[in-house]
Amino acid sequence: MNNILEIHDLNVTVRGDEILNKINIEVPEGEVHAIFGPNGSGKTSLMMTIMGFSDYKITSGKIIFEGEDITELGLTERARKGIAVAQQRPPTIKGVRLRQVLDYAYAQNAANARELEDLITANGMDKFLDRDINDGLSGGEIRRVELLQLLATRPKFAMLDEPDSGVDIEALELIGEMAKRLFSIDISHPAFRRSGLIITHTGQILENVYADKAHVMLDGTIEGCGNAQIVLDTIYDSGYSQCLTCIKRKVNQ
Repeated sequence: MNNILEIHDLNVTVRGDEILNKINIEVPEGEVHAIFGPNGSGKTSLMMTIMGFSDYKITSGKIIFEGEDITELGLTERARKGIAVAQQRPPTIKGVRLRQVLDYAYAQNAANARELEDLITANGMDKFLDRDINDGLSGGEIRRVELLQLLATRPKFAMLDEPDSGVDIEALELIGEMAKRLFSIDISHPAFRRSGLIITHTGQILENVYADKAHVMLDGTIEGCGNAQIVLDTIYDSGYSQCLTCIKRKVNQ
């Protein structure tokens, strides 16, 4: 199986301070991986670096996407290659309406238009179409708008930053179903999947989206990986330190 994403010995700074240290990750084609870690461990920074945000300076290491070294490419070039992220706290974009973004996406992929129209209706998102993007929206509404944009653009590799954080039960159900659609290339054939990464503290989104593997981040580096549900259960029961002890014991056996 080919890897869609490979990260090799990646070191990253923001304003001169090192925030990521010797990150190594491989995501095979068609797999979705979860990233767990306490606040401040570098999870969001990793996603922003993969996406190519300019504040995140790669000092060493490589990012390989579909076999191509994209380490030196900017955000726009990476987006054109099919990488996308739904941010936890995206900016409000004054003067740009959601309808305009979707109309552009429809023009690129007309076959997707009917599916999106159905999603908009099913998720009660008609009221957001003529509002400036994210203007005055709740946390759950912002997550849904972000996911709708990813569904419209159909990226090859989708990243979700805490889609289940700070939302109520009703919103979580809608967000979970949208995320499930996002990672299903064909909703009627769920075995064919879009690759990606999901940051989640609670793990609730994993009730809708199956994660093939989990990576645990601490202090800006990947400390271990394993079965997503087992890792999550261990974190809930015993915390991150015990989780890493179990992972390292398994590796050394």
